[in-house]
Amino acid sequence: MKKNLKSDIPRKTIYRLSVYLRCLQRLKVNKIRTVSSEALAKAAQVKSTQLRKDLTYFGQFGTRGLGYDVEQLSVMMGDLLGTTSLQPVILVGVGNLGLALLSYHGFEQEGFEIIAAFDSDSQRKRTKCRIPIFPMEDLAQMIADQGVKMAILTVPAPEAQEVANQLIGHGIVGILNFAPIMLHVPEEVMVNNVNLAMELENLSYFIQQ
Repeated sequence: MKKNLKSDIPRKTIYRLSVYLRCLQRLKVNKIRTVSSEALAKAAQVKSTQLRKDLTYFGQFGTRGLGYDVEQLSVMMGDLLGTTSLQPVILVGVGNLGLALLSYHGFEQEGFEIIAAFDSDSQRKRTKCRIPIFPMEDLAQMIADQGVKMAILTVPAPEAQEVANQLIGHGIVGILNFAPIMLHVPEEVMVNNVNLAMELENLSYFIQQ
């Protein structure tokens, strides 16, 4: 694998690699050891030519007539995406959405562990939460002690940019942003925006008669 492989891969390809990895995980559960590019592409709902192009970032491998080794390809993709071992993640903003995400048990299966949550009112009474909730004053220490690089942001829009600035200042380089606002961040920081209203808007367009 090339030393600068991650910086060479387009963002859209990274999304597709995540889809391929989930398809491969389902194949492993069903004890399928090899898969053809056509079958994997169909499962991922992409063209087989696109899949083969995406996989060229890993070099030449696979056996003509037999396809790809499911376990080998899963490991390679997991290594690239950084999900072969649990990555620590923090969540900031423990309102209704934050609580819902903290209650979700599927992150660990995908290689991520929410180790702590932070809120400006950490003592507010909430329904039972399995993740400890800390005051914002503890943010910097937790990030430094645990080597955290990723954060989930579920604060109200007016507070989002200020909180993002704090996270970045303390060493966070990847933010999953649920606040309905576009964050201004340095080039080296990656932000993925999840705007549920915009997604519904998009669906609304396609269901119009």
